[in-house]
Amino acid sequence: MRPIVQISLDLTSVAEALDTAEMALRAGVDWIEAGTPLILAEGLHGVRALRERFPATPIVADLKTMDGGYLEAEMMAKAGATHVVVMARAHQETIVEVVKAGRDYGVGVMGDNMACDDVVAASRWLEELGCDYIVHHVGYDHRRGIAARGLPMPSPLDRLREVVAAVTVPVQAVGGLSIEQAVRTPEYGAPLVVIGAPLTIDADAFKAASGRVEDSLRLICDRVHAYGDVAVKGSR
Repeated sequence: MRPIVQISLDLTSVAEALDTAEMALRAGVDWIEAGTPLILAEGLHGVRALRERFPATPIVADLKTMDGGYLEAEMMAKAGATHVVVMARAHQETIVEVVKAGRDYGVGVMGDNMACDDVVAASRWLEELGCDYIVHHVGYDHRRGIAARGLPMPSPLDRLREVVAAVTVPVQAVGGLSIEQAVRTPEYGAPLVVIGAPLTIDADAFKAASGRVEDSLRLICDRVHAYGDVAVKGSR
């Protein structure tokens, strides 16, 4: 699978999200993510605005669905999302319903293993239930809480190779990675590279970063795409 660069729009303003996405696509980004802060602030309107501005670009709606699975996925699909996110911590029936909506509306389903006691087993289970992708995720509050106590920072790289080996669908590693670490995730067998904080987003204020972001992002995209195909066991 050719590596994919996804820009995480963890912003709270549609105008800022559109401007950041425009810059990212010029730099070579492949997918746009309507991040959870944007979903909370703007909901369907934010996804519709992205779809209207970028009619041919894949859009991930990071819903972090925990209940009402079919309806949430259906609404986002109708607004223009091509991918939705459901949590492994949700009830099995919720995951099944999101997958059903994904099939009905032609939307890819990304199963997120955040906060699971056994992330490898959870990832395998998500695939068995029909998820098309696995998001291997260490959460924002989790990372900040650990750091505040002076403990070693958890990283999605810690068990990434195990997660990749456990499933046959593409994997994405998310949560506190440096830019260098994110760019190297294809080396672990995870071809979906997410770029957000700290390069393009201010992680604390959820505002677009300043500086020569576009030039840096272009170099990142060139480097990720230069990996060529990343072996994935199978695909749906």
